[in-house]
Amino acid sequence: MGEAVKLIIQIPCFNEEGTLPVTVEDLPREINGVDEIEFLIIDDGSEDRTREVAKECGVHHITGFSGNRGLARAFQHGLNTCLALGADIIVNTDADNQYSGHDIPKLVAPIVKGEADIVVGDRETHTISHFSAFKKFLQKHGSILVGKASGIEVPDATSGFRAFSREAALSLNVISDFSYTLETLIQAGRKRMRIESVPIRTNEKLRESRLFTSMFSFVRKSGSTMVRVYTTQQPLKVFLVPAILFLAASLIPFGRFLYFVAKGNGGGHVQSLIFGLVLFFVSGFLTIIGVLAELITANRKLIEEILKTTRDKRDAAL
Repeated sequence: MGEAVKLIIQIPCFNEEGTLPVTVEDLPREINGVDEIEFLIIDDGSEDRTREVAKECGVHHITGFSGNRGLARAFQHGLNTCLALGADIIVNTDADNQYSGHDIPKLVAPIVKGEADIVVGDRETHTISHFSAFKKFLQKHGSILVGKASGIEVPDATSGFRAFSREAALSLNVISDFSYTLETLIQAGRKRMRIESVPIRTNEKLRESRLFTSMFSFVRKSGSTMVRVYTTQQPLKVFLVPAILFLAASLIPFGRFLYFVAKGNGGGHVQSLIFGLVLFFVSGFLTIIGVLAELITANRKLIEEILKTTRDKRDAAL
């Protein structure tokens, strides 16, 4: 960070004219260790007066899309815009005023002190009254699963209330269409970023979530996102495990065939040999895919480093 620390608070929005004023009003104007605070609205194709309301609320920057492209795309676009605007720290919060803006100083403190790259606000979901028991169960065990995939411990993995250092924001590239919360954690964990969690408060619910229509939909989309992201980050491990299982399975029909050969009756059990060969070739095929995917992942890492350097140089020149 430079001598003057600039914080930009980004708020992805989709038809938020009703809740945006409350959210903006709740944001801090001064924080110890931060010299400048600005607000950014990412309008994800709103069809109401979101942009006009943002201007009326004194939001410093407004960007976005002409059509709805989803929360993940809005989040990544916000990061890119904040970086181009010279942000040293970026905070992401929701437009429905779910998170208490008064806790933003607590959220950015570890980054200001140089102790963390990413800070996640922990809603302590087990204490939220309007969360059902099933939702609390999913939040707890889903966060444990994300921790296993990312190699980090985050008690509230789906919390969108987060702070990012400039270096961390430069290194993240969200490609999901659903949500950024899980993907960014898995990426950050694999890139060995320093991640901390701090307890934060939540406000009364103003509206229902628009990210998913049901808990089943949320679980399905989150699960597919985790599988895809983890496969992208650790492809050889993902493909090698089933490859070994198929190889082990092929030994059974091979063994059966050899047993009957030894008995002098191998000709009547050629199907065991064929079945064993099929399993063996499937194992080899999966191994080849894993190796190729690992090479693609290595190439992606090089591209990400080039992209990070390009972004940094471009933003420094602005």
